[in-house]
Amino acid sequence: MATVIAACAPLRGHVDPVLGVVRGLVADGHRVVMTTGSRFEPLVRSAGAEFVALSGRADFDERDLDAYLPDQHRYRGVALSQYQLQHTFIHPLPDQWATIRDLLGSTNADIVMVDHLFAGVTPLLALPTDQRVPVVGLGIGPLAQLSANAAPAGMALQPSWTAVGRLRNRLLNTVATRVVFRKTQGLARRLFAEATGHPLPSDFPFILDLTSRFDRLLQLGPREFEYALTDLAAGVRFVGRPAGALAEVPLPDWWDEVNDGRPIVHVTQGTLANGDFTALLVPALEGLADLDAHVVVSTGGADVAALGALPANARAAAFLPYDRLLPRLHALVSNGGFGTVLAALGHGVPVVIAPGAEDKPEVAARVQHFGVGINLRTSHPTAAQIASAVDTVLNEPRYRANAVDLADAITRYEPRLAVRKEAAALLGG
Repeated sequence: MATVIAACAPLRGHVDPVLGVVRGLVADGHRVVMTTGSRFEPLVRSAGAEFVALSGRADFDERDLDAYLPDQHRYRGVALSQYQLQHTFIHPLPDQWATIRDLLGSTNADIVMVDHLFAGVTPLLALPTDQRVPVVGLGIGPLAQLSANAAPAGMALQPSWTAVGRLRNRLLNTVATRVVFRKTQGLARRLFAEATGHPLPSDFPFILDLTSRFDRLLQLGPREFEYALTDLAAGVRFVGRPAGALAEVPLPDWWDEVNDGRPIVHVTQGTLANGDFTALLVPALEGLADLDAHVVVSTGGADVAALGALPANARAAAFLPYDRLLPRLHALVSNGGFGTVLAALGHGVPVVIAPGAEDKPEVAARVQHFGVGINLRTSHPTAAQIASAVDTVLNEPRYRANAVDLADAITRYEPRLAVRKEAAALLGG
């Protein structure tokens, strides 16, 4: 059996899917040493892996925005995105690499697996393949590969395979890498040199797209929810979404009240972007108040009382048992978390997305492209926009039909077996 180093940024949306892979590796008898933020130690150990905390500024807590993004209020638009990306994924590079380097020295690891934005692995990827262990990227969100068929990740534009579209994409990719994110790339080069004592190779790819540099990029989602790129990197494999650990969430006391046969619509802002309910939960409750359906809200752990008085058709809880809820849903209203959306689509549930930050606009763009729901194109939709979109996905059969087709595709993946196969190929087994 192999010794595996698993590493990811200390973000819940990264840790959960990586742990899905880790649990499979442990079940197959491999020794897994996982490094991420210290707050995730209990989750890592419960998955059967050994735990090592990331060092220095790499060990931040995303729940404390004032600590690791202290100046975000000074930025807007693209400048804000660049600030967030730099402080979340680029500045931690030296400390991430220091942790990986130490683990390589102490564990005699056979393979390294990291989330696809873990910049601290670049010193390893910069080495010739015969001078290092295999490195596997784990695609925990929408595929971020630069392509002639698509605009850069984050722009949330629809792909295009036409001559004009390819020209658009090429220009936008050039502008993104050489102009908009030039400072981010320059920062990565400076920190790489600081961490290693030598410059980043001139032919090294864009720091936010290491797809082609990984020995494998295991995309933790179905190919059927990704654009059909004609220039897909050779090492990309779609392995499906590993099952997450199901938390023991008790049924709310109102559970049986929503079991009368009427449609159920679930609304959530996730577990992090829930500091302002007026972004999505409040307008959804208002817009769906007259809907002949049950509106079931999860606050992601935030205080339910902050929602105020609920409409007669609404129920709310801090957390809900998704294993019991998702099979009963008729629609999901969400800010576009990749894992949540895939979970709903895995049950054939059409979705309405009011995309938030990070990769959520790209998730919404794919929802639109594959016709499995509606992209509201704003993180702060009105009550009327939400009401209209939910009415559409509930009453136009094509949305449910497309979601069911995608659910059928998702069920054909066997993530644990796929990861096992790719790891064995890299290890020569």
